Amino acid sequence: MTFQTLKVTVDEGIATVVIDQEETLNALSRQVMDDLDACFSWAALEPSVQGVLLTGAGPKSFVAGADIKQFKGMGPEEGKAFAERGQAVFARIEQMPKPVIAVVNGFALGGGSELALACHMRVASNTARFGQPEVNLGIIPGYGGTQRLPRIVGKGLATELVLTGEMISADRAHEIGLVNHVFAPDDLMEGARKLLRGMLTKAPRAIALTLEALSASDLPLERGLQHEAALFGQACATEDFDEGVHAFLARRKAEFKGR
Repeated sequence: MTFQTLKVTVDEGIATVVIDQEETLNALSRQVMDDLDACFSWAALEPSVQGVLLTGAGPKSFVAGADIKQFKGMGPEEGKAFAERGQAVFARIEQMPKPVIAVVNGFALGGGSELALACHMRVASNTARFGQPEVNLGIIPGYGGTQRLPRIVGKGLATELVLTGEMISADRAHEIGLVNHVFAPDDLMEGARKLLRGMLTKAPRAIALTLEALSASDLPLERGLQHEAALFGQACATEDFDEGVHAFLARRKAEFKGR
């Protein structure tokens, strides 16, 4: 697949998606958003893709935020539609049945931070910076930042980050659980690939069902447990479940087929 603003390569089941707009620090223009929507729609159904690494071009920025030029003259209705469009694209990423890791190589600000939050996991260069600076423009996060950030780092920390608009370092992001791992810049992509490769040795259907179960973790506990039990039952109907049990009992490595 080819896109105007993305570079996409697939190797050994891993799709590496690079937002290739270095001259704008990979800002989220309308075209970038359209391309991300189309790319993840394709990746969800593409058999050769088992997982995705999402990053930005160049050493400075993952995504520096939305394209601010789009905000000029925006009224209430346009603003609401703008936010809803971005939320829909990021929900597609969050709901992927294959693991998606944000590989944050620099600034992840505003919409860039929200894009990273929509991924299943985040790894970062030790030079990366995270922030939700929307209040400095007289607006609020509109692509899910006020909803996903509290679920990941807790309401108190999220409130501070959103209301101050301050940037935090990759190490601080790791301390508060926003980032899973921090790497030196030269080790970032290989560290992300190693993490994802480990996941891709597992049963694909089990991974998809696990991601679906985790997406319901903000439900009331009783409803979440019911959802988990239903998905557990679905897992028991797969060929990979039979293979996993037989391989364990035979003390051999399982050979999962994704069925």
